[in-house]
Amino acid sequence: MPPTTRPAAALAATAVLAPLLLPFLAAGTAAADDAEPGAFTITDPRIVESSGLQASHAHPGIYWTHNDSEDAANVYAVDSATGETVATVALAGVEARDVEAISLGPDGDLWAADIGDNFDGGWSEVWLYRFPEPAELADTTVTPTVYTLTYADGPRDAEALMVHPVTGRVYIASKKQDGGAALYAGPAELATSGVNTFEPVADLDLWVTDGAFSPDGTRLLLRGYFGAVMYRWPETGVPEAIDQRVVPPLQPQGESVTFTPDGRTLMFGSEGEASAVEPVGLSGDLLPETVREEAADGGDGGTGAREDGGGGGNGDGDGGELSLSTRAVVVAGAAVLAVVVLRRLVTRRR
Repeated sequence: MPPTTRPAAALAATAVLAPLLLPFLAAGTAAADDAEPGAFTITDPRIVESSGLQASHAHPGIYWTHNDSEDAANVYAVDSATGETVATVALAGVEARDVEAISLGPDGDLWAADIGDNFDGGWSEVWLYRFPEPAELADTTVTPTVYTLTYADGPRDAEALMVHPVTGRVYIASKKQDGGAALYAGPAELATSGVNTFEPVADLDLWVTDGAFSPDGTRLLLRGYFGAVMYRWPETGVPEAIDQRVVPPLQPQGESVTFTPDGRTLMFGSEGEASAVEPVGLSGDLLPETVREEAADGGDGGTGAREDGGGGGNGDGDGGELSLSTRAVVVAGAAVLAVVVLRRLVTRRR
């Protein structure tokens, strides 16, 4: 029998090792396909104080944002793939004073909240601007529906607006008041005439700079500059804090947050020129109920982020699967083993 050639030895090594490598390579590919959205940077030089953030449900990969003050009443559609603004919506008849938040209602309308008050409760009334999310991404001008509102317990500074995605009820979280903050609920239906009074429904132990409901309405996330709290949202409308940490990314001035449309990831934004929007994957009790039900039914129940909420990717302890980094180590080790076996086969047959 003739000695084995190097190509034959390579084929032999491949035949032996391929069945061992394929499961890891396939798993790594699946992990990449199911990865959470990536971070992106807002490149529009006009957007220097991005104070609110809302993921579009009509246009995948698009995020709505706006400046908070000293800007025209404009809302910008930013493409997360490029960081570029692909549409500017000008709000006609509106003299924006301090627009701090944006939220999406169940009917597809966007709500911009002119609720900031740098005088710690110096404004007796503030306003909400409601308009349909454009079906086409192009520069346009719309005339929004305007709602005037006040708080039952007096004026205050606020930066977080949340429209419930099922009931359509509007909620605002004050930024602080005598060292604390509170969650306020608007009337079941807001009136365009007169003043809408928002009532306090819960005290908040957080300096709130923004908030967002999960797409199914079962979770409420409130963020501050350096922390965040996830709440269950029961039918009572009184949030229940979840005893599992959410760790926002470290940002120069953390001002905004939104859920991705699938509810599995939070996107955190910051003010400043060329500001970054960064993802944090969710796991465990932090996941909305519909996502958890999918997991119970055998579907992909989330990104499997670390239990402390920091970072994304597949966690080592999630579902018994190897994390992406662990797979990389295994594949690298298998590759080294392949080289060693190949060399031995070649050496043995010389």
